[in-house]
Amino acid sequence: MVWINLVTLCALIEYFVFAFLVGRARVRYGVHAPATNGHAVFERYFRVQQNTLELLILFVPALWISAQYWDPRIIAAIGAVYVIGRILYFRGYVSAPAARHNGFLLSIIPVALLLLAGAAGVAIALLPHS
Repeated sequence: MVWINLVTLCALIEYFVFAFLVGRARVRYGVHAPATNGHAVFERYFRVQQNTLELLILFVPALWISAQYWDPRIIAAIGAVYVIGRILYFRGYVSAPAARHNGFLLSIIPVALLLLAGAAGVAIALLPHS
């Protein structure tokens, strides 16, 4: 489970960095709290952070549930794709919102796979055993 721990920590640190970058963008673009709009580039940073939070709440439990039923190394590899996808999403969205597509796909597909893997694992575990 060490790989699951590592991927979880990477995802959490990544989110922490995104939050820090939003704070920095807030200062750079003069968007004073509690405002969440006012400068287009700031709004991109903010949307990356918010979208990441929206997926993170699905990602972490799905990662851990899946790892209980399937090879944790494979599940961790799927999770690593999510983390990389979030980096690509961040880079694409901040530079040009239309460029976020590939990063989004590399984030949402692993989450969907982990949800399916977790659901399948639970379903199999609930089957009567002879």
